[in-house]
Amino acid sequence: MEQSSGAPESTARRRPSGTLRVGQLAGVDVLVRSSWLLIAALIAVLLAPEIEARAPGLGAWAYVAGLAFAVLLYLSVLLHEMSHALMARHYGLPVRSITLHFLGGVTEIDGEPETPGREFGISVVGPLTSLGVGLAFLALWLVTPEGLLGYAVGALAYANLAVGVLNLVPGLPLDGGRVLRAAVWKINGDQHQGTVVAGWGGRVVAVLVIAWPVMQRLVFARPVDLVDIVLAFVIASFLWSGASAAIVSAKVRRRLPALHARSLARRALTVPHDLPLAEAVRRAQDHEAGSIVVISSDGRPQGIVNETALLATPEDRRPWLPVSAVSRTMEEGLRFPADLSGESLIRAMQRTPAAEYLLLETDGSVFGVLTTEDVDKAFASS
Repeated sequence: MEQSSGAPESTARRRPSGTLRVGQLAGVDVLVRSSWLLIAALIAVLLAPEIEARAPGLGAWAYVAGLAFAVLLYLSVLLHEMSHALMARHYGLPVRSITLHFLGGVTEIDGEPETPGREFGISVVGPLTSLGVGLAFLALWLVTPEGLLGYAVGALAYANLAVGVLNLVPGLPLDGGRVLRAAVWKINGDQHQGTVVAGWGGRVVAVLVIAWPVMQRLVFARPVDLVDIVLAFVIASFLWSGASAAIVSAKVRRRLPALHARSLARRALTVPHDLPLAEAVRRAQDHEAGSIVVISSDGRPQGIVNETALLATPEDRRPWLPVSAVSRTMEEGLRFPADLSGESLIRAMQRTPAAEYLLLETDGSVFGVLTTEDVDKAFASS
């Protein structure tokens, strides 16, 4: 299972296509991808012969029983992911959603743990929950009579124990990779270095998974079929892509601290909202200002002149248009503290995408204007 982090968004944010919201658990949206339906159907088909052998005469109901087992299995996965969510909330991190997909599930958490200990706690609780559920089913299996029910309980015990153990493998995007990242972070104080190490761990695991069918044949003399090869390829691809994305993300985030809103800001000229556009441009040129901020009659920032709209306005019309006609209104999320920097700056921009942002001092006065274009250029050159 995995966890992901990102900038906070509204609960009405766009969901990926093919994703269905099935409800909420403890206030967390539970989503199911269409790929889960495929794997549930596959589980039902694969288990049907074994179910029929243990309970002869079921006929088509054997497939229904197989589907019920798939639902119970993914309810166990939901418990695994919910433990991540509750631990994240315990540490003050908002949880966006839990999504079940064909390889398990993912808990989307806003932000990152502030310490290695919290990273460890959020990561390890998932596998421990799966191991606990597996041990509970194992204890129940010991007192369950043989037959279809005993088979189902035993299979759930095995599946949850396997999920718990495999998720402790030290490689991203598995939970064990996040545990490894927490350990490296604790040792050398560098979270991003921990991510790179855990990412390479995930790549090593991916290579071992793709080689597993060959090892089965050469080492254990076990015949390998097409299903084994396809399953190994799918899992290895998932692990490799997740690990590679984590490594790239760590390298990118290392460069974020160099971004400071104050140092990237353009000098801003404040003008009344009813000032003619031509006069506003003249004043901006005289003051060598890179942006024009429109203020209301009571002196509060009202908008920022949109450069594209300004250039599209013919010069002969500018003396007759108020500067407010080509300004963008200051919506919620377009005002930043001038001292914002690093990841906090990027997340603030992601929450409300725009071309320009108004930077304010602590007393509410205008410091300058930050443009997305300038941030992109600074990031590319850092």
